Amino acid sequence: MGISVQNITGNTAMVIWPSISSCADSFYSVMYQSNWNTMMSEYSKKNFQKEERVPTSRTSFIIENLTPLTTYIICVTCQSAIPSSDQCRIFQTLGQDQAVVNSKKKDLALGIWLTSSILLLIIACIMIYGCLHIWWRKRQERAREENAVTNETSKKEAWTKNDGVMMEEYEEAEPVALGDDNKREDTCLDEGQLNTNPKHHLNSDKRNSLNCTDQEEFTAHPPEMN
Repeated sequence: MGISVQNITGNTAMVIWPSISSCADSFYSVMYQSNWNTMMSEYSKKNFQKEERVPTSRTSFIIENLTPLTTYIICVTCQSAIPSSDQCRIFQTLGQDQAVVNSKKKDLALGIWLTSSILLLIIACIMIYGCLHIWWRKRQERAREENAVTNETSKKEAWTKNDGVMMEEYEEAEPVALGDDNKREDTCLDEGQLNTNPKHHLNSDKRNSLNCTDQEEFTAHPPEMN
């Protein structure tokens, strides 16, 4: 049949076959299996793990997802017919392509970097939230302390102001009382001075002493009103 396998890599291979006139109204079956040496040598359809159906308009097919450094057998038949030996080829995949290895390493490194970045971002957000929470609590405590100090100062100022008002009222009321006592004493002295007549000297002194005594007793014990 002239089947050939080309462009073999560690993971892919292209199979090419000539056109079959009997399959014009049907399809081609591309069957392949790995580790052919461990299988029986008969070409039975049940011995193939994978089968791909290809339209008759095509005469080539790229097999993907192969395992590197592995022996495969591939057969191409018309409409899932049992293959013969001339319809099959055995090939071995190459080692893993270095470009693919590098690409996988880059993808792995990128995935690790993205995961680490996300974890660091989450940790940073948690730390920022904790710091802001602590700062807000300290600010509230400081505000409460300032309010307490302000209230205490206001109370002290109010008490000081009230004490000052009471002292002023006391100082204003004290001279009045002292003035009344002085006036009463001056009255007693004036009455004594008016009686300067020698013949009435004794009577005047007696009257003055009685008047002052009566005033003091009246001041100390005012009469009760019935």
